[in-house]
Amino acid sequence: MTPPRAPAVVQDRVLPRPPSVLATGLKLPEVRWALAALALFLLGWGLQLSGAPAPLWWSLYLACYATGGWEPALAGLRALREKTLDVDLLMIVAAIAAASIGQVFDGALLIVIFATSGALEVVVTQRTADSVDSLLNLAPEQATLLHGDGTTTTVASRELEPGERILVRPGERIGGDGTVVEGTSEVDQQAITGESVPVVRGMGDEVLSGTVNGTGTLTVQVTRPASASVIARIVTLVEEASETKARTQLFIEKVEQTYSFGVVVATLLVLAVPMLFFGHAFEDALLRAIVFMIVASPCAVVLSTMPPLLASIANAGRHGVLVKSATVMEGIGRTTVIAFDKTGTLTEGAPEVTDIGPVTGHGADTVLALAAAVEHYSEHPLGRAIVRAAAERGLPLQEVTGFRALPGLGVVGRVDGSTVTVERGAADSSTTGTLVQVRRDESLIGTITLTDRLRPDAPAAVRAAADLIGAPAVLLTGDNPAAAATVAERTGIGTVHASLLPQDKVALVTGLEARGERVLLVGDGVNDAPALAAASTGAAMGRRGSDLALDTADVIIVRDELGSVANLVRLSRRARRYVIANLAVAATVITVLVTWDLVATLPLALAVAGHEGSTVLVALNGARLLRRSAWEA
Repeated sequence: MTPPRAPAVVQDRVLPRPPSVLATGLKLPEVRWALAALALFLLGWGLQLSGAPAPLWWSLYLACYATGGWEPALAGLRALREKTLDVDLLMIVAAIAAASIGQVFDGALLIVIFATSGALEVVVTQRTADSVDSLLNLAPEQATLLHGDGTTTTVASRELEPGERILVRPGERIGGDGTVVEGTSEVDQQAITGESVPVVRGMGDEVLSGTVNGTGTLTVQVTRPASASVIARIVTLVEEASETKARTQLFIEKVEQTYSFGVVVATLLVLAVPMLFFGHAFEDALLRAIVFMIVASPCAVVLSTMPPLLASIANAGRHGVLVKSATVMEGIGRTTVIAFDKTGTLTEGAPEVTDIGPVTGHGADTVLALAAAVEHYSEHPLGRAIVRAAAERGLPLQEVTGFRALPGLGVVGRVDGSTVTVERGAADSSTTGTLVQVRRDESLIGTITLTDRLRPDAPAAVRAAADLIGAPAVLLTGDNPAAAATVAERTGIGTVHASLLPQDKVALVTGLEARGERVLLVGDGVNDAPALAAASTGAAMGRRGSDLALDTADVIIVRDELGSVANLVRLSRRARRYVIANLAVAATVITVLVTWDLVATLPLALAVAGHEGSTVLVALNGARLLRRSAWEA
C-alpha cells in the first residue's frame, strides 16, 4: 500500500520564531555572570539572616562582588585609560566604598542589581538581533545541483553560481534566487514577499531563495550568486544597522562624560563639606557621598535611547521593513512630506489591457483574440499582457503559422488564412498608456490600450500616509504628464511632478529640504537613487528595487507593501515618545533621590533599588516596542 503523502510544507510555512527569552539569556555570558552573582548574594544573605559566622557570608558577598563586578570594572578601567570616565566604574567604586564601611550587603546588592540591569540590556539587544535574524535565516545550507547529464550532487547553497540549475523537491526550501525552467508547483513566499497564500510558479517564473516549494518538483536556473541574493542583501543591511547609533545616543554619550565628571566632583564636595563645615563624622559623610554617587549616576539616562530604537528596528524587520540604522529610525518620525515614484512603486511595472477599441464591423473579442493568438509566441511584456487579457475573457487561442517578430515594432503571423499584425501605434502627450494596433491583411481592425497596473494597495497606502503626515503625498515620475495625472487621480496624490530626469528629482527633493521639510521618498529604480540619497529618508522597494536603489536607500521595504510606509512613520514616532518618556523618568528619579540624599538621610539599599530600578524600567519600556501591536495602527 502506498503510504500517505506527507504535507509538503509544515513549520516552514510561517516565519521562524526567534529563540525564547530564556534560551537567549542563557547563551549570553553577561547573563550567566549576573545569575552567578545573584545566587552568591542570596546564599550570603541567607547565611547572614541565619546567624552564620560573619567570615562565611562576607566571603560569599565578596565572591558576588567578583562575579558580578569584574566585567564592568574592567570596562571602566579601560575607559579610564582612554581618559574617559565610565559610569560602570562609578558603580564599582560605590560598591567597594560601601564594603569598606561595613555595608557589604548594600554593596553586594548594588552589584547584583547593576549586573542584572546590564544583563537585561544585553538580552534586549540580542532579542532585537534574533528577531531580525528570524527573517533572515531562511536559505537552506545545501541545494541539489543538476548536471547536464541528468545526475545530481549536493552542494552548499552559498557556492551556487548564475547559470547553474538546481532541483527542488516537494517540501524543500529553494536554495538560490532564480527562474523556473521546468515544472510547476505552488511556492510559499510569505517569509520573503508577505503573500498570505502559496503562489503558482511555472516555467519562466522567478523564485527566491528561502521560499518553500509545495507539492511539485521544480528545476530552477540560478540567476544570482548567493552573495547577491535577496536574503544576502538583507543580511548585509542588518549588519550595517547593528553597527550604527542614533544621534540622540551619541549626544547622550557626550553628556555622560561631562556628567560623570561632575558627579565625581560633586561626590567629593558631599564628602568634604559636611566634615569641614558641619562637623559630621567621616563614616556618616562617606555613606552620604556613596549614596549620592549611586543615585546621581546616569545609568538610566544612557539606557533611555537605544533600547526603544533597536526594538523598533527589530519590529519593523519582522514586518518586512529593514531600517539601516537607529539614526534613520529616529529621524523617520519627523517626516513632513512623503513622496512616491510611479513605475514599480505605486504601479507594478507590468502592463495590463485597459481598453479595446474595435473598428466598425469588428467586435472587441475578435480584436483581442487575434492579437493574443499572435502574441502567444512573443516574450514581450505587452504581448504577455494581451494573452493574459484574452485568457481572462475565456477566448481560445487560434493556431498560428509563420510567426515572426518585427524588431522595435511588434509581431506578425498567419491566423486562419489571414496575416495578422500587432504593432505599437503612435502615442502623444495625452496618452495614458501604450497603444497597440491590430491589423488583418493590412486593414486596421482595432486598437488595444495597455497601462501600467496600479498596485492594489496603492490608494489605501497613499491615503494612510497623507492622513498620518497631515499633508497630501507628492508624485515624482519620469513618465508623461497624462499617465502621471491618471495615477495621481486614482491614488489621491495631491501634487504631481512628471517628465523628470534623475537630476530633476534631486532638485525637487533638495528644494523641499531647503524649505525645512523632511522628505521620505519611496522609489525603486536606478533613476530614483540620487533622490533617495538626497531625501531625509530614502525607502526602496525590495523586490523590484535596483541594486543601486537598495544600496542608496535608508529603508528597504522587502515585501513591497506600500502600507508599511505609514506604519513605519507611526512606529518611529512611538519610539521617539518612548525615548522622551524614558528620559523624563530617569531625570525625575535622579532629581528626587539626589534631593532626598542632600536634605535628609537616604538609606543605601533604597538608593540602590530606586536608581537601578529606574534603569531596569527604561530598558524594559523600550523593549515594549518589540510587540506586534506597536507596528499596527
